[in-house]
Amino acid sequence: MKTVRIGTRGSALALAQSGWVKSLLEKAHPHRPIELVVIKTTGDRILDSPLSKIGDKGLFTREIEEQLLRGEIHLAVHSMKDLPTKLPEGLAIGATTKREDPCDVFISKGGLRLADLKGGDAVATSSLRRRSQLLAMVPGLTIMDIRGNLGTRIDKMHANPVLKGLVLAHAGLIRLGMTDGITEVIPRDVIIPAVGQASLAVEVRSGDGDILEMVSSVNDHGAACEIQCERSFMHALGGGCQVPVAGSATVTGERITLTGMVASLDGKTCYRETRTAGLEERELLGRELAETLLDRGARGILDDIYKGCGSREGA
Repeated sequence: MKTVRIGTRGSALALAQSGWVKSLLEKAHPHRPIELVVIKTTGDRILDSPLSKIGDKGLFTREIEEQLLRGEIHLAVHSMKDLPTKLPEGLAIGATTKREDPCDVFISKGGLRLADLKGGDAVATSSLRRRSQLLAMVPGLTIMDIRGNLGTRIDKMHANPVLKGLVLAHAGLIRLGMTDGITEVIPRDVIIPAVGQASLAVEVRSGDGDILEMVSSVNDHGAACEIQCERSFMHALGGGCQVPVAGSATVTGERITLTGMVASLDGKTCYRETRTAGLEERELLGRELAETLLDRGARGILDDIYKGCGSREGA
C-alpha cells in the first residue's frame, strides 16, 4: 500500500497542525502509512519584510500546491486563512477540520489590556486587518510589523522596550500549548477575526477519489459551512493582496450569522455589518454582505489597495 504524503510548511505551528491531521487520518485509516513532507514557501523564506509588501495570499501555499499538482504529495494541510479563495485548477478543499477558537488575543507587558492603551503606545502585529481595527479603537497607536514563528514574535515583543504588546491568533497558541502568556482573549465584536481563522484546510487534487474519500473522515460539517460563507464573502471582495478585511461566521442550528468588515489602513473609515440566513444560503449570504459593503463605500478602499499591489483575485 502506497505511503500517503502530506505536504506542510516547516514552522512549529504548521507541523503541529499537519501532525494533528495526520493523527486523525491514522486513527480513521490505521492500515494506511502516512508521512509528512516539509516544503519551504515564499513566506517562510522572506522574513524581513511585511506580508503586505511581498505578495498575495499564495505566499504560504504556492510551492506546496505546485508539488500537489505534480503528484509529489497526495494532500496538503494549510491554515485556512492562508489559502487563496481561488484555488489553482485541479485542486480542491477536500476537508475542513474542526475549528479552534477564532478570536485574536493580546499578549502584553505588565498585564496591560487593550482598554489601557492610548495614543502614542506601540503594539505589534503583521496583519493589516488587526492594524486597522486597533487604530479604529485607539487613534494614534503606533503599529509595528513583526514576523516569525509565534515564539519568535513573542520574544521580539518582550525584547523591544518600545512595544506594549502583541496581537496574535488564539488558535495557534492553543495548538502549540502556549496560552499561559495571554493577557486577554479579544471578543469577536471588538476585533473581527480573519476569514478562515482557526480552521485547517486539507487540500487535494480534485480528481483523486481515493484521497478525497480518505480525507472526508476529518471534515467537520459546521466548520465547513462557516468557512464556505466566509470565503464567499472574501472572494466577492476580490481577495487578492493582503487587505484590511475581516469575516467571521457562526452556525447555530440551521442558521448562519456572518459579520464582515472592510476598513481603511489608518482605521479612520470602517464598513461593517452583520447578517443572518438559512444554512443552505451560506455562500449567497457571503456574496450579498460583500456587495452591501462595497456599495456603502468599501469599493473605493479596496480599489486603491488592489491598484497599488496589482493583484485582484475575486469575481
